[in-house]
Amino acid sequence: MSLFRKSRAPLARLLVAGASSLVAVGSLAAAPAAALDLMPPPTRDDLGTGDHLTVTVRNAGHGEDGTFELYCHPGGGTHPDADRACAALDRGTRWGKDAFAPVPDDSVCTMQYGGPATAHVTGTWAGRPVEATYDRSNGCEIGRWDRMVPVLPDPRS
Repeated sequence: MSLFRKSRAPLARLLVAGASSLVAVGSLAAAPAAALDLMPPPTRDDLGTGDHLTVTVRNAGHGEDGTFELYCHPGGGTHPDADRACAALDRGTRWGKDAFAPVPDDSVCTMQYGGPATAHVTGTWAGRPVEATYDRSNGCEIGRWDRMVPVLPDPRS
């Protein structure tokens, strides 16, 4: 028997134990343990609080600077393209992943400068607090910013 096979049994027991403990907690208990990984993040109706972000953009040029409110599910607020921004956030949201996570400290990034634009995003997304800053100071940060377009303005347009 391989070491991998032996190590899966405790994990399987943990998943089953975790899933069975959900029975007392709520409606998620009906889902098998393997399905928990496939479940989407909660929506505004599930939480009763809604998805609301405040996006502040500076030095982006082309009249893109300002502070915008973004509400999703349904889309609204003062964001210039709330529906597309919400759709982009929905596509980028994965169970167990932080859609707003910073670039890891040990990343190797290209030395390029994408301009002076900065952004600060705060609020609640998928039931979790958000406090994220963005800039375009290197290749990794440029890529991170570009993944958030149209939540953040596209400086290439």
